[in-house]
Amino acid sequence: MTAERPLKGTRVLVPRGGKWGDGVAAALRAHGAAPVIAPMINFAPAETPELLAAALARLEAGVYDWLVVTSATTVDVLVGNGIRPPASTRIAAVGETTAAALTLSGYRVDFVPEGDNSARGLVKEWPRDDVQGRVLVPQSDLAEPTLVAGLSERGFDAEFVAAYRTVGVEVSEAVATGVRSGDIGVILITSGSVARQIAAQLAPLPASTLVACIGPRTAFDARAAGLPVHLIAETRSAAALVQAVVDHALDGRHSDPEKD
Repeated sequence: MTAERPLKGTRVLVPRGGKWGDGVAAALRAHGAAPVIAPMINFAPAETPELLAAALARLEAGVYDWLVVTSATTVDVLVGNGIRPPASTRIAAVGETTAAALTLSGYRVDFVPEGDNSARGLVKEWPRDDVQGRVLVPQSDLAEPTLVAGLSERGFDAEFVAAYRTVGVEVSEAVATGVRSGDIGVILITSGSVARQIAAQLAPLPASTLVACIGPRTAFDARAAGLPVHLIAETRSAAALVQAVVDHALDGRHSDPEKD
């Protein structure tokens, strides 16, 4: 194993597809890994489309002072419904990835937490002198009430609406066999939903399998699902997640001179 390609020969399960999965796979290949893209969750229309339509109509009418967006999937819902909030409605994004998705889709982003790209981080870092009015929070049907509860405690009139459903996707038998045999030696976990799918479909994992989570909240969810957690990315970003795996490989190399 060389310093330039510290993951050479390592098969890594990437549990999301699309642009995110392709980008992570490319980054892993640059370090010598063999990524295995196997999307384990997908998104479907909300079970209560009439409630979503009503909330989005109020959003366009300027009823809400803030729109809080927690994922690129929510951005897709906004774009798909042709929603353009008025200039009087400000937009907060839970993290840089979501903010980038909003910006690319032509939405103005007024607030992004700097230290902790999570629901808790957004609530904690919200400017104390700007807590007033109604807030719409469109999220997955499986979203925990952390964000709405936190904003309500801060003094907002916060309203949740299910923007989409998160559904599990069964992995192929080849992927399942690769994980169970230890041939796929690293598993990336990008959300609580992914963690629960991994636990349901692939657990128990071999003792040799390295589990890397995209942030503290995801690590908490993974442990709650009964999975071990070995690595936690410093920030909730694809780059940080890949870097955590690379750094671990480099640390192992430095501690074992025979691998030079």
